[in-house]
Order: sequence, then structure tokens, then C-alpha cells
Amino acid sequence: MEKLMIEGGTPLEGTVQISGAKNSAVALIPAAILADSTVTIDNLPDISDVRLLGELLKEIGGEVELADQKMVIDPSEMFAMPLPNGRVKKLRASYYLMGAMLGKFKKAVIGLPGGCNLGPRPIDQHIKGFEALGAKVTNEQGAIYLRADELKGARIYLDVVSVGATINIMLAAVLAKGRTIIENAAKEPEIIDVATLLTSMGARIKGAGTNVIRIDGVESLHGCRHSIIPDRIEAGTYMILAAAIGQNVLIDNIIPLHVESLIAKLREMGVDVEVLDDQVRIRNHQEKKGVDIKTLVYPGFPTDLQQPATTLLTQAHGTSIVTDTIYNARFKHIDELRRMGADIKVEGRSAIINGKTKLQGAKVRASDLRAGASLVIAGLTAEGITELSGVEHIDRGYEDLEQKLIGLGAKIWREQMSDQEEEQVKSS
Repeated sequence: MEKLMIEGGTPLEGTVQISGAKNSAVALIPAAILADSTVTIDNLPDISDVRLLGELLKEIGGEVELADQKMVIDPSEMFAMPLPNGRVKKLRASYYLMGAMLGKFKKAVIGLPGGCNLGPRPIDQHIKGFEALGAKVTNEQGAIYLRADELKGARIYLDVVSVGATINIMLAAVLAKGRTIIENAAKEPEIIDVATLLTSMGARIKGAGTNVIRIDGVESLHGCRHSIIPDRIEAGTYMILAAAIGQNVLIDNIIPLHVESLIAKLREMGVDVEVLDDQVRIRNHQEKKGVDIKTLVYPGFPTDLQQPATTLLTQAHGTSIVTDTIYNARFKHIDELRRMGADIKVEGRSAIINGKTKLQGAKVRASDLRAGASLVIAGLTAEGITELSGVEHIDRGYEDLEQKLIGLGAKIWREQMSDQEEEQVKSS
């Protein structure tokens, strides 16, 4: 096992390139199952989730080549092999295999997903959608079994706005007979990205990016080439990092519209944000003041940026309140930040942050992907050296994190853990 070593206190400067969107990639790769011929996806982030999905597609008979941020998938020999265990369990987004395999083969067996432990992420809305399309869904020994004689279009109202359910129902519906209407659909940019891929494959989808999506089923889908949108959460993470300890940082390959809610909050804090066509420049010359943040579904403030933003607010004067309305277990980073000297208390779904505090390097652990990002930012801001374990979570979602940070002037490196440290991590 490895740990990240971060020596804090160096102001960052330079340009950072944003990779393709993780949350698009994990849905686009399963979507390729639906085609009858080769699908090429480029601008893929080089992260463990992408490699895992490639391996899973090989398990069900696909030919997969992954190199230079490009995956070429030939789904012509794929079959409905059950995936109750193994790799599928390591992946939070493995549930997209349900919609894709149900759509293509009218049956699927998928082990319940792993990934970050953020408390219950119920898949009841996914199941409700599959059942509306005509599938029988059962949960047996921790795996979901899906079977259908045929899938027929239906009108589906999502009780909770869910990105996962919206995409999964789209995947199952594109080859169903007749028209499917998804009401109260999520509007995230990643949904538009998936709809763009499916449309290039021959699907008929209208309204992606609005709260009503209409899908007219087609007989078959063909291969295509698709380039993924930039990762708005990675972009947001580097923007927050630049606001915390940057002097003049240019974030390149970004769609500024996708991070509008963050830009507004940074400006409210007193950070100088310059928006260009596909770049954002952050200059940081004055004291920051505390703000209140409430996470909401897109286009509101993303829950995935709540943890990094909490770290930034420790460096702002006054009291800030961060409320997460999406996931209630997303405060596991706060005990770690306290260890570094942050003055934060949690009340229900809100974290109350008193700033500005001097952070000190410490031994900390990332419990999930975005907690890892928040602790990296804390380590770069802190005095002394921070040792960060749980690096495997960060590798799930951030491509080349150290190289990108070193390019901005950060002092960050990896070290092997000692046997004793590994034991401590396993027992914690």
C-alpha cells in the first residue's frame, strides 16, 4: 500500500490540464454494450474505474483495447454472463451494467456496487424504472437479477432526482419497443454526454439536460466515435485548490458553464476568477471571507465539491456553514481536518467552519474519493508534512494527481507504507 506525502506551504502557480469526466466515462463504457459494432471513446481519464470497466467488458466477451486515453470496444461477441462477484463489487458505477445488459440481452445479474462508502445510495429508482419497462427484478444474495421477455416504453416519474437512475433507464430504454418518457430526470452535463453517445449510435433521444427526456426505441444500435466532456469535478477541485494556495493558476480544458455555481461562490469569498472560452484563471491576492454553501442537484453546487470547499473555508475569515442535502455521510473528512487544526463542528447535515485557522501537517486517512481531494488541499495549505493514506480512493477519480500538482510547483510524492502502518490502516 502507498501513502501520499505532502509538504505544504508552497504557493502554486502555472497551468493545469483537466481530463475527461469520470462520471461520464463510467456510464459511456457500459453504454457501448448496446452497439452491434465497434465503439471508440476518447479523452478518457486514466483512472482505476476506467480500467476496471474495461476488464469487466472483457469478462462478458467484449474485445477491449485501452491506450492513450482511448478505449476501442468491439461488443459483437458479448453475451449475458452473470457478474455477481469479483471486479464488479469494487466499482460504485457498476450499476450502469444493469441498464446496458438489460437493454441488449433482456437479462443481467450484477453484484451490488462498491466504490466510495457514502451511506445508502438506494437504487430503488433504477429498479422502479426497469420494472416500468417490463423487467422482473429480484435481489438474491447481494446481487440484482434482471429478466424481461421484452422491454416496452413507459412513462417513468423519478421520485428523487437521480443521475444514476436517469442514465440507467436511458440505457435500458433505447432498444425498448415504443416511447419512454422520464419525468423529473436529472440535468447533469454527464447525462447530455451519454445521450450524445447513444444518439451517435442511432438512438432517438430528445430532452437530455432538461427534466423530461423522451426516448423512442429503435431496433438496433451501431458503433461510433465519441469524445468525453471535460471533468467539471476535477476542474472544480483545482479551482478550489488554486483559491486555497494558488497565486495565479490557469485551469485549461474546461466548460465554464458547468462550474458556474462554484465560480459564484469563489467570487463571493473574494477570489479573483477570470472566465475565458475553455479556461478559468484564478488569482488569489486578498483575504477570503466565509460563505454559506448548500449542495443541490445540477446546476446547483455539486455535492462532489462539498468536501474540497470545506477545506478552503478553513482559510476564510468568519463563520461558514456547508450543508449537504444530497449525501448525509459526506462528513468523514472533518475528523481528519480537525486533526490538522481546523475548527469545524457538524450538526446534522451541516458543517460549521470557523476560520481562518492555520493547518498543521498530520497523519490523515482518505475515507472516500472527494475526502481524499479535500485532504490533499489541506496538506498543501498546511505547515509541515502531511501523510495521507487511502490513496486508492483518490486514484479512482483523479488522473495523474501528483504530476499535475508538481507541474504547479507543489511538493508531493508517494512512499510505500511500512508493514506496521498497513496493519494500522486495515484495523482502523
